[in-house]
Order: sequence, then C-alpha cells, then structure tokens
Amino acid sequence: MQNSSDASSANPHAILVVEDDAVVRTLTLEVLEAFGYQVFAAEDGDSALGILRSEQALSLLMTDIGLPDISGIELAQQAKTLRPDIAVLLASGYDAQQHQDLASHGVVATITKPFQLDQLRNTLQAILA
Repeated sequence: MQNSSDASSANPHAILVVEDDAVVRTLTLEVLEAFGYQVFAAEDGDSALGILRSEQALSLLMTDIGLPDISGIELAQQAKTLRPDIAVLLASGYDAQQHQDLASHGVVATITKPFQLDQLRNTLQAILA
C-alpha cells in the first residue's frame, strides 16, 4: 500500500465507518488511517447513531448499505438529520443502479465494493474538498 504525498500530511477529517463485516471494517479502517484520516468504527446502525449523537467531530459517514438493523440509506438520512453538514459515502457490493439513482439526485456519494484504493482515496478527496 502506498501513501500519496498529500495523505502523509496531517488530515483534519474524521470518518465514521459503519460495516457489519469485521474483516471489511478492519481493512477499511487501516486503509483510511494510512490515508491520514482519523477513523471511528461501528458494526451496526445503532452503534453508529450513538457516535453520531455524541460530541465527536465527524466530517464523513461511510456506511455499508446492507446493515443488519437498519439500511445504510436510512442511517444516512438519520445522520443528515442529526448532523446536516456531514458528508455521506454509501458503499455496497450490490445494487449499482440504486447507487446511480442516489448519486444523480445529489443525495450522497456512492462507491461499489470491492473498490480500488486509489478509487477510495480519490472519492474521499472529492467529497471532503
């Protein structure tokens, strides 16, 4: 894994990653930390909502669409209610058409799993610019 030169500088952005698959969650956290982001993790919507309701500064919510207790889309909607300025990135290995529909309406950004590291870095940089 290679870090880009801009990722090696201090990055003020904090990302909440919501992923029910422990392996995917761990790998995603490691990659985001390598990119220079401060990261927080939740394995389900309830845990994520607890963090979103806290005083923790967050720039972005990155959530899987298929969570066991609430859909990532519902979580994104609740996150926007709690924190209107938070950016949202939906990630899923399924339903590419739904991704396009959401993105075309400007609701959230989307990324299809599995994603390439460069694709993730570029997507995050664009969202958080």
